[in-house]
Amino acid sequence: MSAATAKPEETPSATPTDAPAPPTTASAPSASAPAPTTSTSSASPFHSASLYIGDLLPEVNEGLLFEIFNAVGPVASIRVCRDAVTRRSLGYAYVNYHQISDAERALDSMNFTDIKGKPCRIMWSQRDPSVRRSGVGNIFVKNLHE
Repeated sequence: MSAATAKPEETPSATPTDAPAPPTTASAPSASAPAPTTSTSSASPFHSASLYIGDLLPEVNEGLLFEIFNAVGPVASIRVCRDAVTRRSLGYAYVNYHQISDAERALDSMNFTDIKGKPCRIMWSQRDPSVRRSGVGNIFVKNLHE
């Protein structure tokens, strides 16, 4: 039975970004994650030019994000993650740049920028599943009042 010979690393995970979705890129033909971009920047081996954009309102779409993030540098692709059944936004997206330097500039200059009246949260996208599952990561605490 050749159908049961799938490699363990090809087993789909339960993350919402793995749900099949129609391509929704701003300028690249593929909505799948591009290979890590090489650069002269000394980054971790899995560091790419991909950013996670969180805390988005449901009405934020790829076109709006393209307008905002393309001002920093040329955007390779954008994907707003959506529920597989209802197609409603899950409140986060991925913005992929051609160059790591453009992604770094966007992270530094646009974190907590208002998008449709709500500040967005920007972090590096963790493409290596072992890093995501290791328990090591960032803690984000918000709504603290003095």
